Amino acid sequence: MASSPVRLSAHDLRAFGTDVLGSLGVPAGDAALVADSLMQADLWGHQSHGLLRLPWYAARLRSRAMRAVTDPAVLSDTGPLLLLDGRDGVGQVLTDRARRLASERARAHGVGVVGVRNSNHFGTAMYFTRRAAADGLVAVLTTNASPAMAPWGGREKRIGTNPWSIAAPGPDGRVVVVDIANTAVARGKIYLAQNRGEPIPETWALTAAGAPTTDPAEGVLGVILPMAGHKGYAISFLMDVLSGALTGSAVGTGVHGPYESDRPSGCGHLFLALDPAAFGDPAGYEQRVRQLVDEVKDVPLAQGFDEIFYPGEVEDRAETANLAAGGVLLADQSLAELRALADETGVHFPAGASR
Repeated sequence: MASSPVRLSAHDLRAFGTDVLGSLGVPAGDAALVADSLMQADLWGHQSHGLLRLPWYAARLRSRAMRAVTDPAVLSDTGPLLLLDGRDGVGQVLTDRARRLASERARAHGVGVVGVRNSNHFGTAMYFTRRAAADGLVAVLTTNASPAMAPWGGREKRIGTNPWSIAAPGPDGRVVVVDIANTAVARGKIYLAQNRGEPIPETWALTAAGAPTTDPAEGVLGVILPMAGHKGYAISFLMDVLSGALTGSAVGTGVHGPYESDRPSGCGHLFLALDPAAFGDPAGYEQRVRQLVDEVKDVPLAQGFDEIFYPGEVEDRAETANLAAGGVLLADQSLAELRALADETGVHFPAGASR
């Protein structure tokens, strides 16, 4: 039976997440960043990457698989390119450091590239690329993840979902952005379906025996199918090369996920920032992006559709709607896990606004 969602204030949930992480030794500024990244995912309608993940982070902090105090070391600095050793710090903190450094170098050199090794799960990739785009830069972020899909034609996990995001400044201060995993669906969406007590489409995952399934529990134990068949597998493979092999981090089965409470993740990231001004025509750039947005918005509609959206517009509208409604809706199982976390840490959990 599907759960009954509860709407909670984004402000209160953000404060709760910050306090929980602070109680586990994460410095206040870093705790606020992580809580905001999770809350923002919920506001955008991506609850698979929202506060659902906070108990997983808490367990990893307790086991010290993830260090509460993030203290990266610079391993290489060529000017436009840096390599950081994250030393098992918090993924969001390391990725935001990479964003800021890549942005600084892009302003100086036209391009800035920061690799991060030995990091952790960083939440939603677009949280960071959107920030760079809002600052006027084009940004690309890649990461690898623990095995979730089989190589095309196989039935054992060897390759992660390995998501990536591209964001760019759009017209009138807007941002155009894509954030996708290379599987048919992000693994977190299967966990979310499990929390909601809902079946999953049989195109999402296979059982451990290699058969299609609508049971999210079987999907978690089995393998997630790639998007676009062999193409999704190939893209995910190369994202592992960029994020893990290139940065000197773990790859393939050497990467461990955020739900594994006692294993260092070993994941890696690559953040690329480009300054449109370095291409010599910033005004022309904005005009061309505006043209793209206008052309896709004005296309005649196919049957069954009411509107065309440019990349990132759906999330912007979801955030506006959730804030206007007073907060976000969380599934019963997610609420139960967050309330249990509140009891464990002694942090007050906010009351629901409506049901």
